[in-house]
Amino acid sequence: MSWTAISFRAWGPRAAPMVAGAVARPAPLEPPPAEPPAPDRLGVRTAWISDVHLGTPGCQAEALLDFLRQLDCETLYLVGDIVDGWQLRRSWYWPQSHNDVVQKLLRKARKGTRVVFVPGNHDEFARKYFDHEFGGIEVLEDAMHTTADGKRLWITHGDYFDGVIQCAKWLAYVGDSAYEFTLRLNRGFNSLRARLGLPYWSLSKYLKLKVKRAVSFIGDFEMAVAREARKRGADGVVCGHIHHAELRMIDGILYANDGDWVESLTALVEHADGRLEIVDWSQRAAPAHQARTRRLAETAQTD
Repeated sequence: MSWTAISFRAWGPRAAPMVAGAVARPAPLEPPPAEPPAPDRLGVRTAWISDVHLGTPGCQAEALLDFLRQLDCETLYLVGDIVDGWQLRRSWYWPQSHNDVVQKLLRKARKGTRVVFVPGNHDEFARKYFDHEFGGIEVLEDAMHTTADGKRLWITHGDYFDGVIQCAKWLAYVGDSAYEFTLRLNRGFNSLRARLGLPYWSLSKYLKLKVKRAVSFIGDFEMAVAREARKRGADGVVCGHIHHAELRMIDGILYANDGDWVESLTALVEHADGRLEIVDWSQRAAPAHQARTRRLAETAQTD
């Protein structure tokens, strides 16, 4: 059975019906529903997210919460860099929205979703706890997932195939600081775009796709991960790490990267028939993202 072509799309809200007429007696006070109505939900067999980077100002926690509230799945894979231990060691940053994401993941595990955490380089502190379970969340070094149509997908964060991290970790820390600086610069730039009514534009994503060396690195990374998946007898690989969502065949191996929740706001999902799709949440999150960008820029100016 061949892999089905994948389309990119954003899942958007539906308009709520208006109810005419006055209500004579006051409605009882009840908490708002924890989940949106069923028609708005994203029901899939499996979902993969990575590179959330909780603990950094760049994390799009509100958009991720919106995605998680809409998501119904049997298995949810957290493919590394969910918490950014590197940044937290330098400077503590943990707003309520980041705590809400953690609580939402734990709640999904309690409600019956299998949640599997494969740590990455930024949350490498969790690699001491392979084969343990915390709050119903399994911590694994890697995983092998079988799709509904029988394909075997190897799941790994991907940092083991990054030569900079493996051979010169100090350079990776420098690069991480430079990336954070680029994100701060980008927030200021996008606050101006938001005031002008223009959509969000990612400077770091632009550089990744335009700078020759960065494009070469992405290509080398994808090839290396696909080769390792072949050695392991898998039909494909799901990874993260490079913040670049992709779904394509490489020498007969399916390469799937679920992107990130710092810039691209993407996830990989498997439908009931085994079909894979990259879900782009950025269009749905655009209004909130623009408002958040303005708030962060204003905060930066007052600091």
